[in-house]
Amino acid sequence: MTERSGPWANWAGNVVFGAERYHRPGSVAELQRLVAGSRKVRALGTGHSFSRLADTPGDLISVAGLPPRVEIDTAGAAVTVGGGLRYSDITGPLHAAGLALRNLGSLPHISVAGACATGTHGSGVRNGNLATAVSGLDMVMADGDIRTVRRDAADGEFDGMVVALGALGVVISLTLDTVAAFDVAQYVYEDLPLEQVTEHFDEIVASAYSVSLFTDWRGPLIRQAWLKHRAEARDQRTAEPRWLGGRLADGPRHPIPGLPAGNCTLQQGIAGPWHERLPHFRAEFRPSAGAELQSEYLVPRERAVEALLALEQIAGRLAPIVQISEIRTIAADRLWLSPSYERDSVGFHFTWIDDPPAVAPVLAVVEDALAPLRARPHWGKLFAMEPETLTGLYQRHGDFLALMRSYDPAGKFRNDLLDRFFPDPGPR
Repeated sequence: MTERSGPWANWAGNVVFGAERYHRPGSVAELQRLVAGSRKVRALGTGHSFSRLADTPGDLISVAGLPPRVEIDTAGAAVTVGGGLRYSDITGPLHAAGLALRNLGSLPHISVAGACATGTHGSGVRNGNLATAVSGLDMVMADGDIRTVRRDAADGEFDGMVVALGALGVVISLTLDTVAAFDVAQYVYEDLPLEQVTEHFDEIVASAYSVSLFTDWRGPLIRQAWLKHRAEARDQRTAEPRWLGGRLADGPRHPIPGLPAGNCTLQQGIAGPWHERLPHFRAEFRPSAGAELQSEYLVPRERAVEALLALEQIAGRLAPIVQISEIRTIAADRLWLSPSYERDSVGFHFTWIDDPPAVAPVLAVVEDALAPLRARPHWGKLFAMEPETLTGLYQRHGDFLALMRSYDPAGKFRNDLLDRFFPDPGPR
């Protein structure tokens, strides 16, 4: 076990954690002792949250040092992975075994446990967020004991324990559903006129297995459309040079203009394994821009065009501080704190410049524009929403608060963010 002096920051550097101590246990037994002996504790994955979700005034514990467990159950079409592993750590072994995850996020660099705990997602009208693949998990509870929960449990609490924001315990392993491995071919179209996108939105997002639309709000255009098609052996797809007013890119592209496309997964219809095409960025390179802040809001899919047009109305506020925005679809799920809980959704993601004072007031403008559409923010990204507003967006908010009280009665895993949005008036 290692213990280091601070300060410690997240991946983007916009959050400096207030922890007194930082630990990186090398075994589950060490982790259990740490959690049991701590007054306040939070688990840290790869630090890709832009909010203060992982912060704590006590002990910050990285689970990256836990044993790199990857146990593949080919017959059961499942894989059990250690809580400290990233997606890039598990996708290669899965593919070698002839299996795949149904979907992946933009970055293979993020931890599996952290992505699932925050409702992180990829894209696809039939693809739920990454946490929907979880069929079971093991976590270290406040008293140091290990609890195992499974999807088929009779108590009905499982749906509240997957996207759980680290509020119930420290996840040490997850079991994920898998499917048969498949190939993907990726194409990029540039400069789709906004009116074509608003008139054909449903057609566009259903046109491939995974679709991402990128805009910088500097004109009535979708700057890029990334279409990721499943490439079956019988599929001899030839991309049209023009599509809905856009043109097929004549070379590889990065979502942010001017950045090197070599950091991105292969495009131009070159088919390859699912794990080398579904993410936007390659695991061996630093993703995205690096110096950035991020926010994301999810709205009901049937109101996606309303949301797009509402944001277009405030494009003048967005364009000066946005590096790029991404629009993706996510299928509905049953996970209580998932931003796509019980509704098919469209996510509007913002990669901002690294300037918190400039970004903060624009968050409020975005939230005002999307408020009539009941937009839910991504828990791990920046948002300005007041607690009473956010509480009203989650039907199972009260049920989750009851879970927190049951599994962590002393508030060991609580922090300022959780206290703000899940206040517990009871005695400690």
